[in-house]
Amino acid sequence: MNTLKSLSLEAKTIENANPISSEIMQNTKNKLGMVPNMYNLMANNPALLDAYSAAYNTFRENSGFTPPEQEVVFLSVAFENNCEYCMAAHSFVGDKMTNVPTEVTDAIRNNTEVPDAKLKALSLFTRAMTAKRGNPSQEDINHFLAAGYTENNILGVIAGIGVKTMSNYFNHVFNTPVDDAFKGRAWVKPQ
Repeated sequence: MNTLKSLSLEAKTIENANPISSEIMQNTKNKLGMVPNMYNLMANNPALLDAYSAAYNTFRENSGFTPPEQEVVFLSVAFENNCEYCMAAHSFVGDKMTNVPTEVTDAIRNNTEVPDAKLKALSLFTRAMTAKRGNPSQEDINHFLAAGYTENNILGVIAGIGVKTMSNYFNHVFNTPVDDAFKGRAWVKPQ
């Protein structure tokens, strides 16, 4: 968790949020059975929640990555950006919804070698893109392409980084509390 004092805006509910935010929150509850704390807080600004939700959904539907690959992108961005909330949430999603092998999720969380060669290349490229602010080396690109990915997949990584950067930055300034559902996968970046 960052050491900044978190923002003081209160979490919204489906009942008291702006109509745009309320609809997104209701759709999320219908899909997940809950509204994550991050959404309740993002609902204070419908532009942010709407932009995040739309980008998240289109990444899931149109990125060209499988659900486990999508989770690897999200986890890798969250690792680089040190987002404790997103690491917990996407570890949970990987375990329960997108079927990421636990050893892959744990390797990303623990900064150890990802045991699947293709997912390792995806994680390393995503981390390089995030850490280098979108300026990968030619070597980074070559390794990614050599693993069986395409130039179009590079664009998918960029989309995933955009989605997760919105939520990572948001969670940093809000110190968003990890939802009870995700606490079993709570995370602190290894030193």
